[in-house]
Amino acid sequence: MIRVFIIFILFIQNASADEVYGNPKIIDGDTVHINSYKIRLEGIDSPEIKQKCKKDFFTISFIISYKFYKRYDCGLVSKIKLKKKISNKKIKCKFDSIDRYKRYLATCYLDKINLNKWMVRNGYAIAYKKYSKKYVQDENLAKKQRLGLWRGPFIEPEKWRKLR
Repeated sequence: MIRVFIIFILFIQNASADEVYGNPKIIDGDTVHINSYKIRLEGIDSPEIKQKCKKDFFTISFIISYKFYKRYDCGLVSKIKLKKKISNKKIKCKFDSIDRYKRYLATCYLDKINLNKWMVRNGYAIAYKKYSKKYVQDENLAKKQRLGLWRGPFIEPEKWRKLR
């Protein structure tokens, strides 16, 4: 009986070795922690918490159009939007690799909603084309509809990190 129990426990551990389920702590727009798992949402890149972006404030048109922009905390907005979307519910993250910072690279789901895709499609993150082309169409849709980051000029998160 004990042998069967040990085999069952080993089976459960191996069966769920590539996914984790639970209430996440939202670190930023592309990073969550579930229990002891540090998870990076794969294929996307969101602004850093201290990053500022610009959005349309108003436009004056008289022969020539002038756009005025307002600075805002786009990194913080990205985090807040992900947190609000999850809304204290449990999520499931499926992963198959670990990055150089020992974070699990994962696609995370709230029920059937792919959160990686949702972040890009709504303009709160960009497709991280350096590592994946999976969310390029979602980025193009957000850009076309001028959602989130696409409401004004911004520095891509990877470039912004290099400037710091």
